[in-house]
Amino acid sequence: MDAACSTQLIDGDGTFNVSGVDNFIKEVKLEECGLSYAVVSIMGPQSSGKSTLLNHLFGTKFREMDAFRGRSQTTKGIWIARCAGIEPCTVVMDLEGTDGRERGEDDTAFEKQSALFALAVSDIVLINMWCHDIGREQAANKPLLKTVFQVMMRLFSPRKTTLMFVIRDKTRTPLENLEPVLREDIQKIWDAVPKPQAHKETPLSDFFNVEVIALNSYEEKEELFKEQVANLRQRFFHSVAPGGLAGDRRGVVPANAFAFSAKQMWQVIKDNKDLDLPAHKVMVATVRCEEIANEKFAGFIANENWRELEEAVQSGPVSGFGKKLSSILQSCLSEYDTEATYFEEGVRSSKRQQLQEKLLQLVQPTFQDLLGHLRSGALENFKDAFEKALNAEEGFSSSADVCAQSCVSKFDKGCEEAVIEQANWDTCKTREKLQRDIEAHISSVRTAKLSELTTLYESKLNAALSGPVEALLDGANDETWPAIRKLLKREGELAVYGLSDALSGFDMDDETRNKMLTDLESYARGVVETKAKEEAGRALMRMKDRFTTIFSHDSDSMPRIWTGKEDIRAITKMARSASLKLLSVMAVIRLEDELDNIEKTLTLALVNSTSNSATSKSISTIDSLASSTWEQVAPEKTLITPVQCKSLWRQFKNETEYTVTQAISAQEANRRNNNWLPPPWAILALVVLGFNEFMTLLRNPLWLGVLFVGYLVSKALWVQLNISGEFQHGALPGLLSLSTKFLPTVMNLLKKLAEEGQAPSTNTNQSSMNSSASAQSDVTTNGESSSSSSSGSSPAKSVPIDTSS
Repeated sequence: MDAACSTQLIDGDGTFNVSGVDNFIKEVKLEECGLSYAVVSIMGPQSSGKSTLLNHLFGTKFREMDAFRGRSQTTKGIWIARCAGIEPCTVVMDLEGTDGRERGEDDTAFEKQSALFALAVSDIVLINMWCHDIGREQAANKPLLKTVFQVMMRLFSPRKTTLMFVIRDKTRTPLENLEPVLREDIQKIWDAVPKPQAHKETPLSDFFNVEVIALNSYEEKEELFKEQVANLRQRFFHSVAPGGLAGDRRGVVPANAFAFSAKQMWQVIKDNKDLDLPAHKVMVATVRCEEIANEKFAGFIANENWRELEEAVQSGPVSGFGKKLSSILQSCLSEYDTEATYFEEGVRSSKRQQLQEKLLQLVQPTFQDLLGHLRSGALENFKDAFEKALNAEEGFSSSADVCAQSCVSKFDKGCEEAVIEQANWDTCKTREKLQRDIEAHISSVRTAKLSELTTLYESKLNAALSGPVEALLDGANDETWPAIRKLLKREGELAVYGLSDALSGFDMDDETRNKMLTDLESYARGVVETKAKEEAGRALMRMKDRFTTIFSHDSDSMPRIWTGKEDIRAITKMARSASLKLLSVMAVIRLEDELDNIEKTLTLALVNSTSNSATSKSISTIDSLASSTWEQVAPEKTLITPVQCKSLWRQFKNETEYTVTQAISAQEANRRNNNWLPPPWAILALVVLGFNEFMTLLRNPLWLGVLFVGYLVSKALWVQLNISGEFQHGALPGLLSLSTKFLPTVMNLLKKLAEEGQAPSTNTNQSSMNSSASAQSDVTTNGESSSSSSSGSSPAKSVPIDTSS
């Protein structure tokens, strides 16, 4: 089919040509256009040259009137064709002319239906009219436009359509003078059309773009007519672009749905009885009842009682709201009934129902605000009552149930007072929301309380277990883990019992309750395990502390003095064994009473491995430490792996080696300082060579006295100068120290002797006895001081010597 050829869309009897339209769409490939297409239609009086204008403007081939055969109906029904050479794809519809003699004077239904159809489906509507008909009532299509405007707003969603008035056979009157008159006529038609409430104030420009053009006579000025048409044709290019001639195209359907959409619209238009003018009685009733309803609605809005009630609700609940508002509404409806009582009953009832719906729609937000105040007030009352009940240490579940029932009952009572008689509004949704809010608050408080309880008992467990477990691991021995297990069992049972008693007020299922108690037991176990891991991380430090404590203190916890009699090897072995014991205790977690051979393995591998009696079994044990797991011990219970134990022991021995070496050095130095006797051979030589001198002393006792006095003086100097202590740090430092202290000490002894010589003669014997006793006591004291000095004590004080001895 040639794109310019036309197809009848709707025949003269109003039948939609379904098959013909489908073929037309396929031939012109309209389905491929998507939304890039435009629909143009033309309407106007019969024999006004509509088809001729379309053929010249769009290159179509609609049938034209033969002027030589007389003026008669040429186009019957509605025809459709595709415009030639215009992009985007433009479809044009040629409508049957109005005011034709063939259809008669009164049969105008098809004219109205076709005009309404054109407005409904077209983006651009050309209204063809003669220049000399401007200002006339019938020929200018005023009644037709008036009816179409009114019905279109009610039938279809508003879409902005371009109305292009084409003034044919333009006279000498300038277009500038014709256009204002035409636009004024169109505006008057629009203002006079009864509109729905939603479009009462809607201007004509929201529905239509009005364009006015003028063309010269085709018969008298054909060339000028064709030139003007060619210029007009340019405006239809890119008509669907923003700002184009096709309007805003709201609600445009895809091209593949055009046939279906057009068919449905035509069916609606044909079936709609409102296109026929209503009976005069019904029309009058409709207009008047609507006016009365609007007046009563406006009066209700201005009612002082309603305004006061509305303002009061903004601040909070209003007592007796339902009765007050019901009275105001009933008064308004009663006034309507009184004024509209003589109008047609069906219209009167319909408008009354519409008025009531509008009034209820107006007051519903205030009613909802009141329900919101009741709901929020009830929720706040519940929160306060629930908090007071919990502070009074009442059961959680019982408090929640009692407070919830009380608050919901108060809400229901408030809703009963707010009910409006004229409305059948349900408050169940608000009530359900209140119940959900109450349940949500109970749930949040419940969660918070349970969390507080759990945190409380966890903190108690942490305080009860952390310190004791650390102390037990610090003094690690065979009874450490049994004591920890006993402590864990005791404290865990106390915490579980306390939490179980606290949960009795919460109405919870056994599964949830048992899970919380089990989690608390697990937490207690986790505290012990965490503390054990922390202490295991300090194992080396603990081992060194234990070694130092045992090595440096005797069985009475007194500091050791290395006098030379101690068995350092045995003490070292004992201290290392104790440190190894601590390592074996900290190696794994023993919260179950299970036996293991970790201590034996470590002893054979680390303590006895260096002995001369080491066997092949010991070598095998050493190799067994080259592992990351212990035998018969789960990996998750391992704190220190065998490999780590071996590394820690090596580091431990290296860091304690210095302490042992220092002890051995101190012992050797003490031995040297305390050994003042000459060698045996020297003693024998002194006896042999000094035999004559010894015999001389026996023969002359006076020498014995001199020697005795010299011995006392030497002993006193020895003690006063602390010679053994001075030479403990070496010969040279001892000589230097003695050289500074020798002369003051001798002067002090001479002063004491002088003071003793001046004592009275009557006390000579007593003084002699006292001096002897004092000397003996000083000798004893000096002996102890000497022993003390050898272990590093301070020098003894000077001792007075009695010369009478």
